[in-house]
Amino acid sequence: MWLGSPFVTLFEPDDLKDADSALAGEPTTIYTDGACSGNPGPGGWAWVVPDGPFAAGFEPDTTNQRMEVTAALKALQAFEGPVLIVSDSTYVVYCFRDHWWRNWIRRGWKNKNRQPIANRDLWEVLVDLYRGRDNVEFQWVKGHSGDRWNDEADRLAVEALALRCDLTG
Repeated sequence: MWLGSPFVTLFEPDDLKDADSALAGEPTTIYTDGACSGNPGPGGWAWVVPDGPFAAGFEPDTTNQRMEVTAALKALQAFEGPVLIVSDSTYVVYCFRDHWWRNWIRRGWKNKNRQPIANRDLWEVLVDLYRGRDNVEFQWVKGHSGDRWNDEADRLAVEALALRCDLTG
């Protein structure tokens, strides 16, 4: 289902923050996804609120994992209130579910094999946002399994990639 035109913005960023506070503690569910044509190659990311706003973007040279992290980061940056980020990326979800980020910080942003954490530039920002709030949860959903909103986030990421542009609505 197409939710809007890639050339028209149907909401202002401040509208999202106002909508968050109106929910009085109910988390906003946000589906996120990333896509890449080649790995590395051009990529797209997207987030979508069921029956609500969405955003998607394009990067000319990236990886699928970077797009997955970017999608979660952009979603968290767009909303101030309680959020539930639903992703088909175990890379994103397990980082928070299993607290990988704590060990990364303790080890100076290195993994258990003492190798630098991939995508550190994105992870540092995402982890800082997460640590600065007590109202963010992550949930895994199986990709390409018929989940309507996961499929929509995937479609938007692929569309941003194909059109090589940002989308909002």
